[in-house]
Amino acid sequence: MKQEPKAKVEMRDIAPGLWIWRLEHPRWRPGQGWEPVVACTCAVSEGETLVLDPLAPPEDAVEVWKRLDARPPTVVVVLKPDHVRHVDQFVRRYQARAFGPRLFDPVDIPETKLAPLEPGSKLPGGLVALYDGRDRNETPLWLPEQRAIVFADALTAPGGELRVWATPWHQKRVLPALRELLELPFEHLIVSHGEPVHSRAEFERALERTPWSG
Repeated sequence: MKQEPKAKVEMRDIAPGLWIWRLEHPRWRPGQGWEPVVACTCAVSEGETLVLDPLAPPEDAVEVWKRLDARPPTVVVVLKPDHVRHVDQFVRRYQARAFGPRLFDPVDIPETKLAPLEPGSKLPGGLVALYDGRDRNETPLWLPEQRAIVFADALTAPGGELRVWATPWHQKRVLPALRELLELPFEHLIVSHGEPVHSRAEFERALERTPWSG
C-alpha cells in the first residue's frame, strides 16, 4: 500500500522563549489572497506557555509535538475571528485557558468558551493586546519579554515583502495606529501569512508601501 507523504512542518526559533511552527493550512484554496503555509507562535513568558493562533500539526510531526509537550501550553489565544484554527484541540490536549475575540463567523465558532480579548487586555504571562486600527476585531499581541509583536492579518508578507493588509480606512485609522506601535521597543515582528519573521526596520518600511489587497 502506498503511504501518504508526511506533511512538512517547519520549526524556527526567533528569540529565547519564542519560536514558531509553519505548515499548510488545511482550508487553503487558490485565489484566497494568502499563501498556503501559515505560521503559529509559541511564547514562554513569566512562567506561562502561550500558543497563538495554533494550527495543529499532524500526529506524525513528532518533533513539533515533542517540543510542545515538553513545556505544555497553559494559554491558547485566538487573535482574529477567522483564526479559530485548532483552539479546541489545544485546550483539550493541554487543559489550557483560552482567550479570543467576542464575536466569530457563524460557521467557525469554537466549542471552547474564550475569555474576551480586546485592545489593552493583559494576558497571563504579561502579554498585551494591541489596537491595529483595522476594525477587523483583530488584536496583535505585544510580548515584552521577547521584545516582539505577533500579528494575525494586519500585516502579511506575500513573496517575502512585508505589507499592511488593505482596508478602506488605511490612511485615516490604520497607519496612525500602526505607527503608534513604534513607541514599543520591539525587535521582532511575526505574521501568519508569507515570510513570518521581520525586523523593526522592515515594519517601518511596510508602513510606506502600497497596502496588500490580495
